[in-house]
Amino acid sequence: MDHTHQVSDRQWVERIAALAADDTAGATIAVAESLTAGRLSAALGQGEDASTWYRGALVAYSSEVKHDVLGVAPGPVVSDACARQMAEGVRRLLGADVGLGITGVGGPGSQEGRPPGTVHLAISDRRGTRAHEVLFEGEPDVVVASATTLALLELAKALQPESGPAHDASEQGYVGA
Repeated sequence: MDHTHQVSDRQWVERIAALAADDTAGATIAVAESLTAGRLSAALGQGEDASTWYRGALVAYSSEVKHDVLGVAPGPVVSDACARQMAEGVRRLLGADVGLGITGVGGPGSQEGRPPGTVHLAISDRRGTRAHEVLFEGEPDVVVASATTLALLELAKALQPESGPAHDASEQGYVGA
């Protein structure tokens, strides 16, 4: 496992915990994971006072779970539409202020015609739902680690006060597909 991701992830979780617990702008968080298979939830659960802001997660690795539990419409599951519906579904199911959905192709082969390293991530909150696609290079473990770090970064960004500094994925070395 890449030690730099561990350090970076821990720092992002600390930032998320501080923002989520903030008395004026705090929020509860829920995540729906496919590609990251619970890794994101494990990281969030280690945050300070997580029981006050982290509602939980649903690991929806199979398409059937995405469709039957999260309400994802039939169709491709490696897509922005799927990530959006995962984020909205977990937010609704767990009664959270912020929902995140993440799906993609870890590799080594392609899925649904999408290359390994394709990641779709969506955030759903009071401002609406937004999604984007990123393409990572590397072995499956590197893709999953990178996707987890990106998800933490995006959660921290979503929790920022609207007048606060913006951080975008390109500042952290992530390049969209």
